[in-house]
Amino acid sequence: MSTTRRTFLRQIGATAILTALSSHAAQKKRPNILWLSCEDIGPHFGCYGDPHAHTPTLDKLAQEGVLYTHAFTVAGVCAPNRSSIITGVYANSLGTQHMRSGGEGVEVSHQPSPPAMIRCFSEYLRKEGYYCTNNSKQDYQFDAPASAWDESSNQAHWQNRPSNETPFFAVFNYTGTHEGSIRLDEQARTERTQRLTLEQRQDPDKLDPPPYYPDTPEVRLYWSRYYELITAMDYWIADRLQEIKQAGLENDTIVFFWSDHGVGMPRAKRWLYDSGSRVPLIVKIPGQFRTGDQAQPGTRSDQLVSSIDLPETVLNLTGLPIPGYMQGQPFLGPDLPAPRSYTYGFRDRMDERYDIIRTVRDKRYRYIRNYEPFKPYDQFIQSAERGPVFQEIRRIEKQGNPSPALQLFLRDAKPIEELYDLETDPHEINNLAMNPEYRTIRDRLWRAHLDWMLEIRDLGLIPEPELVRLDEKYGSRYAILRQPKGLELLKKLHAIASVAGTPSLQDTGVLLQALKDPFPSVRYWGVIGIGQLVKQRDLTEYLQPFLADPSAVVRVVAAGILAEYGNENMALPVLASELSGPNEWVRLKAAHELDRLGEIARPVIPDMQKALQDKENKYVVRVVNHALNRLLGTDNRVR
Repeated sequence: MSTTRRTFLRQIGATAILTALSSHAAQKKRPNILWLSCEDIGPHFGCYGDPHAHTPTLDKLAQEGVLYTHAFTVAGVCAPNRSSIITGVYANSLGTQHMRSGGEGVEVSHQPSPPAMIRCFSEYLRKEGYYCTNNSKQDYQFDAPASAWDESSNQAHWQNRPSNETPFFAVFNYTGTHEGSIRLDEQARTERTQRLTLEQRQDPDKLDPPPYYPDTPEVRLYWSRYYELITAMDYWIADRLQEIKQAGLENDTIVFFWSDHGVGMPRAKRWLYDSGSRVPLIVKIPGQFRTGDQAQPGTRSDQLVSSIDLPETVLNLTGLPIPGYMQGQPFLGPDLPAPRSYTYGFRDRMDERYDIIRTVRDKRYRYIRNYEPFKPYDQFIQSAERGPVFQEIRRIEKQGNPSPALQLFLRDAKPIEELYDLETDPHEINNLAMNPEYRTIRDRLWRAHLDWMLEIRDLGLIPEPELVRLDEKYGSRYAILRQPKGLELLKKLHAIASVAGTPSLQDTGVLLQALKDPFPSVRYWGVIGIGQLVKQRDLTEYLQPFLADPSAVVRVVAAGILAEYGNENMALPVLASELSGPNEWVRLKAAHELDRLGEIARPVIPDMQKALQDKENKYVVRVVNHALNRLLGTDNRVR
């Protein structure tokens, strides 16, 4: 996109674009767009060089189009990534970055809502006359408006369009590779993979699981099932392409294939390493819709592509203007910007556990910034722990003989920075962040990650209870850091959060000053930093007043620290009170503190047992149940 065009588009809003589209007349035939997406897989295909894969349909599709070797999702889990794709706005900018932002309560769900100016990008296509279908997963973290799709159901199909001349944008989502499918019972797995030939079955003994997994028969078995599910998905792809061919639409339809994130196993799904964020991406463009030499058959491209780029690319290929609020960039079609230098990613709450992580990757190196390094990599997340590979990891952990690579994942804390050379270390095991030979690279990528956070107004450093409060105040989460002093606030938050993770005694003054800040999120990070310093110097006297802070989330973190360091008589009643309070995310924070305190929390067991009845937020129930199981020696299961 030219500078002039981009500047113009950033000066008009979504409503203006929709109005303009209503009078836009296409100057040439418009392409159909077919999106074939799947879940929870990395690029384990023959066309990506994997010798174990059986993916003939996708291998052929790659021969007919362009295969991207450096495609990455913005998150290592589905919903935040899908939220980003459907809007073209990073979820951590939109306020939808937490996995299940509505909490999945059984009675109430308080989902965030995008501001009116931000639309599902399919709305622009519909306004232009495209028939838009989604079959059928949405999972956008917010309720999509009725105007997003002509059809969104398991019956939605481009074949239902009003006439053969109507162009379509059709999305088909394959769920059979989801992490839950790996642990299907034998009958269900047989049904899922019934089309596989004998030659397409995998021999577990011939596979090599990643080095951060135990190399045991159990892990090899499930690694083989992962490959077989990919082959089953390849058959499904063949069916969707055959429908296009039978309708005589091959030369009229642009085909995209992609996965919503990487492998659906531990240290991959939910994580920002290549295992969790590097995905297959193949695009086939018929000759009449190609620009120059783009997407020539059999092309392999090492261009960096982010999942945030998908909506802009579709709009660009269909000749539609790109809304100025979108945060990606098109990688196909006319008037392209310069190729990316970096892709970016985020991790915030994953189901019931918080862990604030940001990443930036160029073609060779990945930089990771852990904003809560005092937390372990492998916090207990119920849905993940029930997976067979994670259960095998726990078994090996109890035996006390994990491999060196697995030991890194099982540590009680994380380094504040990570840096990996993907050319020499594809599994991202050898952290180079503290190696002086890589200081220049680390500093460059650190600056890129900070510039990105500031540019998109990253909301991740604002605790979730405050996000909800400020959402109500400003009308949307997206608007919070777009107030007149929003950028100034974000810089302040970043500065104090960067200190709070691993402070030194020299930072005491800065942290004490943060405790006086009028903005609760700054005080929150100040309290966390003081809590880390308490390990070196008794500063609990400074935290005692914060048991009565106006902000509930500040009260909770202060109480957790004070209880840990001998002030449980004054602190535990605060945690017990907040555990039954009106804000579901404050209740979750209180549950976290009690779970972390372990034996110290024993006096409030009755309060935790009452919290098992929480109907609004199942994540509170999961964390409290985990705490009670440890305290009482039970193995109770909850939803």
